[in-house]
Amino acid sequence: MKSPVAQRVSSASKENLPRAALTALAPLAWGTTYVVTTELLPQGHPLFAGLLRALPAGLIALALTRTVPRGVWWGRAAVLGVLNIGLFFPLLFVAAERLPGGVASTLAAAQPLLVAILAVTVLHESPSAWRIGWGATGVVGVGLVVIGPDAALDVIGIAAGLACAATMALGVTLTKRWGRPAEVSPTAFAGWQLTAGGLFLIPVTLLFEGAPPAIDPPAVLGYLWLGLIGGLIAYILWFRGITTLPVNSVSILSLLSPLVAAVLGAAVLGQTLGPIQLVGFGLSLAAIVAGQLPVPTRSVLERTAR
Repeated sequence: MKSPVAQRVSSASKENLPRAALTALAPLAWGTTYVVTTELLPQGHPLFAGLLRALPAGLIALALTRTVPRGVWWGRAAVLGVLNIGLFFPLLFVAAERLPGGVASTLAAAQPLLVAILAVTVLHESPSAWRIGWGATGVVGVGLVVIGPDAALDVIGIAAGLACAATMALGVTLTKRWGRPAEVSPTAFAGWQLTAGGLFLIPVTLLFEGAPPAIDPPAVLGYLWLGLIGGLIAYILWFRGITTLPVNSVSILSLLSPLVAAVLGAAVLGQTLGPIQLVGFGLSLAAIVAGQLPVPTRSVLERTAR
């Protein structure tokens, strides 16, 4: 027979599995961004793409729910929107521009590891070697998948990549700490942050990219995909997952994004995946699965070792 602790672990895993599966759809959608951007969108305007992914989706969510922040939530929504979206997009763009060979994706994959650390300081959770260990495994796995032999190091690019991971990690952790107001739906909550992040991106986009590009029919389809699927629906599921699941379980799901990008690169763009990449896939998937399990207690570990 299973011990009471083991039974609670199994029950918690079963309860969280459907929520985790829904939340995983968000990084799966984000993994399509690279292919959509390179194949459908005007080149040289990634910040404009980020702006169109965030602001229209946020305004649609606000129009559907007719719910605006109240009191302290005006400031909190602005902070979360800037961290999760407004700062994340420009920093990721700088890192991707200056770090070839997938180094930027590997640095961004450090987010679950940072969340495991922030959970101790911000959420006052107990330190977990399990979470930190699997977070590090996920970084190694993504690195094996996306870093090629032409990878180069650049101080500004590395700083931007680490800052990208840090801003989203802090945003995810603060989202978990502050939660979601009881009377506010996941759609409205996502709308607040998407709108705040989109408004932040307006001056940033104008400063670095200038006037918007010409938009042809393929670009319209690309922007609609990024805005509706990769923006509105993905972020509703993502923020809903953060508020209903353990924060470490949600953050490690973000590893799915570079994995999907690599698969689509092979299927659509003719890129190859060798044995090293497949090993990386295995490590990353193992980290994702382990991240959905409750941290084993001492009694469970001792029982397993017998």
